[in-house]
Amino acid sequence: MKAVLQRVSEARVRVDDAVVGEIGQGLLVLLCAERGDTEAVADRLLVKMLKLRIFSDEAGKMNRSLQDIGGGLLLVSQFTLAADTSGGNRPSFGQAAAPDEGRRLYEHFVARARAAHPIVQTGIFAADMKVSLVNDGPVTIPMQMSA
Repeated sequence: MKAVLQRVSEARVRVDDAVVGEIGQGLLVLLCAERGDTEAVADRLLVKMLKLRIFSDEAGKMNRSLQDIGGGLLLVSQFTLAADTSGGNRPSFGQAAAPDEGRRLYEHFVARARAAHPIVQTGIFAADMKVSLVNDGPVTIPMQMSA
C-alpha cells in the first residue's frame, strides 16, 4: 500500500458540494491499495502511521505522534498514487488494486483506524472528491508497505 501523509491544521473533503469528511489538526492521508496488498500490509501501515513522530513537541522538534496529540485522521482513497510514468506521457495505473479489491482494503483500513483512533473521517471511495487542506509546516511524508 502507498500513502501520502500531510500534517494539517485543517482539512476537508467535499463531494457534490457537501462536506463528507473534516478534521482540525492531524493527518490527511491519501491512500492507495496496490496489486498484491493484504489486510496484514494495511494493518502494518496503519500502526506505523499512528505512531510516526511528525508533530512538534514543546521544544519545536518533531517528536510527537498523531496519537500523542489526539489529532484527527482524514482518510482519502487515491488510486493515482499507483501511477507509473516511466513510459510515454500518459500514466499507467496497472499496479493499482482492482476496484473491488481496492474498496475492500480501503474499508478494512478505515475500520481498523476507527478501532485504533478516536477521530477518523473519510472521503467516499471512487467519488469525484474535492480535497482542501492547510498543510502545517509543510510536512508531507510518503509511505509504502508491501508484503
